[in-house]
Amino acid sequence: MAAIRGKDTRPELAIRRGLHARGFRFRLHAPYLPGKPDLVMKKYQATIFVHGCFWHMHDCPRFKMPSGDNADFWQGKLLRNSQRDQEVADALLAIGWRRFVVWECALVGKGRKDLPMVVETIAKWLESGAETGGISGDFG
Repeated sequence: MAAIRGKDTRPELAIRRGLHARGFRFRLHAPYLPGKPDLVMKKYQATIFVHGCFWHMHDCPRFKMPSGDNADFWQGKLLRNSQRDQEVADALLAIGWRRFVVWECALVGKGRKDLPMVVETIAKWLESGAETGGISGDFG
């Protein structure tokens, strides 16, 4: 598990490059905000999280609850991650920050969307003023 990255993942870097090319400026992993969001856009009072489907238990084909000898360990760990995500979302909204989640499945795999479309969705959300938003892959 030492090779698992928490920062600068491939999906996160793709989103950062796309938003920067569109002229958006941001801070990375702001320690002063709950959950240390992947991208922070103070101008829009907005945070963007790039979540891995496995680690955050996204309801998509990329997530499968582990089975076997360590199933109890993994279930507890992943459930706690999911609970923490909700706690962070509530804390951000309570202090006036908006939150957008980009799921890994929107950028990779069978349901992959084009990166420009993902960046466009984020841009529209930023300008809309909506409190929350998100994007994931289409698996229907």
